[in-house]
Amino acid sequence: MKNVNYIINGVLAVAVVILFILHFSGKNGVAESGVQSDASEGSPISDMPIAYVNVDSLLLNYDYAKDLTELQMKSHENARLNLNTKGRELEKEAAEFQRKLNNNAFLTQERAEQEYQRIQKKNQDLQEQEQRAAMELESERIRMSETLRDTLVAQLKIFNQDKGYKVILSNTGGDNILLADDVYDITSELIKQMNKNYSPGK
Repeated sequence: MKNVNYIINGVLAVAVVILFILHFSGKNGVAESGVQSDASEGSPISDMPIAYVNVDSLLLNYDYAKDLTELQMKSHENARLNLNTKGRELEKEAAEFQRKLNNNAFLTQERAEQEYQRIQKKNQDLQEQEQRAAMELESERIRMSETLRDTLVAQLKIFNQDKGYKVILSNTGGDNILLADDVYDITSELIKQMNKNYSPGK
């Protein structure tokens, strides 16, 4: 998720710099950029059409994000249970092999060696399966993050059709925006619309 935030924040930071340059370059700077300013309203948004979204709050309260997180947790849990079950089975087989070896239960040294090789091969297969599962889970996490990002961008475009913001920033744990008036925070309003538009069946 951090990589997604860095990309979005990079693009938005450039846009903010351009907006500030246009806004403070002169009396006509804002008008030339196509942004209308109504001093009589006395609202910061009328002077600077910028907003920000608290990403942490969005992820905690957006139903789609919660469903994706739950799916990912279930995938992790299923993989962990499967690997733990196979690991316990392998431990039992290794313990049984050691017991037979100690009691000279194998008819020949060759048979004991075959059983040892079989257990070693099973252990190697289990380790490879753990690595594959970790890679698959990471790929799934990346795919879900990309899906969530694309959904957020699409919903923001719909949300902004009648809002007229020129720049919408993302803020995570106060890392990107150190100080801002609450009037610029559109998180709650955006979450309401996104949850209204989200249908779990889709």
